[in-house]
Amino acid sequence: MTWSDLSLAWLRLRVMLVKEMRQLLRDRVLLAFIVYAFSVDIFLAASGVSLQLNRAATVVQDFDQSAASRELISRFVPPYFRIDGQIAHDSQAQARLDDGRSMLVLSIPPGFQADLQRGLPTSVQLQVDTTNSVLGFLAASYANLMVSRFGLEQAASLNGGGGGTLPVIDNQIRVWFNPNQLDSWFMGITELLNIVTVFAILLPAAAMVREKERGTVEQLLVSPLSPFQIVFPKVLAMTVVIVLGSALALFAVLHLGFAIPIRGNPLLFLLLTALYVFTTAGLGLAAATVARNLAQVGMLSILILAPMIFLSGAWTPPEAMPAWLRALMYLSPMHYYIDASFGVLLKGQGLTELWRSLASMLLIGVTVFVWGLRRVRMG
Repeated sequence: MTWSDLSLAWLRLRVMLVKEMRQLLRDRVLLAFIVYAFSVDIFLAASGVSLQLNRAATVVQDFDQSAASRELISRFVPPYFRIDGQIAHDSQAQARLDDGRSMLVLSIPPGFQADLQRGLPTSVQLQVDTTNSVLGFLAASYANLMVSRFGLEQAASLNGGGGGTLPVIDNQIRVWFNPNQLDSWFMGITELLNIVTVFAILLPAAAMVREKERGTVEQLLVSPLSPFQIVFPKVLAMTVVIVLGSALALFAVLHLGFAIPIRGNPLLFLLLTALYVFTTAGLGLAAATVARNLAQVGMLSILILAPMIFLSGAWTPPEAMPAWLRALMYLSPMHYYIDASFGVLLKGQGLTELWRSLASMLLIGVTVFVWGLRRVRMG
């Protein structure tokens, strides 16, 4: 390739890039959607979504009415539980669980205190609504912990030692990377990565389909431009927009609004984002070769996005997945992007720790982009 060929290729790239940016800036609705997604949507996700058990509605059947039963009931307090009163019959408990007014029903049998004072085993019943399996598991676990601790205290009191003669294990827990275990940190970063994924697929696809709708794609294909020179400026323009939106969300929303730390190099995170956008843009280009209008490309993007998000590992750890799903997860570029992003932002990792994720994303990206480019050429 001669110098004049390189100059001509650079000129074509610059002209096409300016064309794509002008087309995007003229679409006011799309611009407003991008700004909303990288600001308000991420703010709402970080401030309003919680994965913790919070004031679970609890009712009590206290058939003992003793000091011991009242002491046990008093353990079910905020922030995890909320006592909504007492009920007398099992039918009331079933009705409250059925219509969702209560999440837990605690039943204490008659003779509860007497059995404890005589050192006899006794039991309480806890019915838990596990329609939401995560919250149900948390409620059952926290309740089991409190009842077990209450039983140990009663046993220690009965032995007269107040627990002083029993062996004690000092469990020293160190919480790393999110010491206060704030949901806003995890939800805010996760939503940012989801938004980047949505636009990385949707924007290049929409740009290609828009050419179809206007009838200009045929003019481009018969021009001296190669398919790469047509497609690459679209991906590059959308990458610039997505990286700018990510910077806005990271610094103005997450860092200033929720004090989310940036322990690693923020420039490395933005470079990761650019690489990830390039990695997934091929999927959008392939969808654009099938779709005939923006509505179709929107539906196809949802079909691509749903399994990518489910298999990303953001909501379910890989160890909890079946083996065949875990194998599919390693084919998803979003899995590597999430690992690398949390590594940079919360763990302060650098290239030494992230080179495997970068290499995997680059390999998948080149494969998918070449596939998408071939689909465009064939289309």
